[in-house]
Amino acid sequence: MTNTSAIFVQGAFLRPHNVQLLEAVENRANVYLLGKRVIDIIFSLVICVFILSWLLPLLAILIKIDSKGPVFFRQKRSGFQGKTFDCFKLRTMRLNANSDDLQAAINDPRITRMGSFLRMSNLDELPQFINVLMGDMSIVGPRPHMLKDSYNFAEIFPSYYNRYLVKPGISGLAQINGFRGPTPNTRSIYKRLQWDLYYVEHAHLGMDIRIILLTALETIREALKIKIDKKMPRA
Repeated sequence: MTNTSAIFVQGAFLRPHNVQLLEAVENRANVYLLGKRVIDIIFSLVICVFILSWLLPLLAILIKIDSKGPVFFRQKRSGFQGKTFDCFKLRTMRLNANSDDLQAAINDPRITRMGSFLRMSNLDELPQFINVLMGDMSIVGPRPHMLKDSYNFAEIFPSYYNRYLVKPGISGLAQINGFRGPTPNTRSIYKRLQWDLYYVEHAHLGMDIRIILLTALETIREALKIKIDKKMPRA
């Protein structure tokens, strides 16, 4: 990160509307936005046609065998400009009344055996490529949170609202730097927000492509225990 970033300005995380971040987004070249959308569409179509077409039916069978309930889990989440959208995932929990109010925790008893595998491998996120095709999400961007968490996080850090200046993503800077899964404490929320706002200010195609590659490599690393340099270049 560069020390000229908006996140280093005094009181940056107390500003629900950060002018420096807003100007960075407004001044972003249209060619970047067009290129980002083209990458989203092409990459998502490739995933849907060549992977989801055969993998989803297989995973659906395994999910149904493992536990009762639907294959897919749909949840309202906060998106671009604060608008809510239906985020799609493969179901990883037993049916419960707290799925929209209580985020998953480590060793959460609600998570099924198949769900544990899906979460560890990130396969539960695959249906979100459909969200990308629909335009609700991008492949790269701040991870969308369920509505209750979005409200609670904004109560702690008002600058959380600045994440809505860009589309939410399947993966982002926070995730490739180790901040994924549950947010058990204030520090984990802060660190994710720090990376997310840095992305909002400094996003470019090179960064997006690097995040996509590192996300794929991170999945492999978790399986093979290979060390990967995840540091991002200066903007």
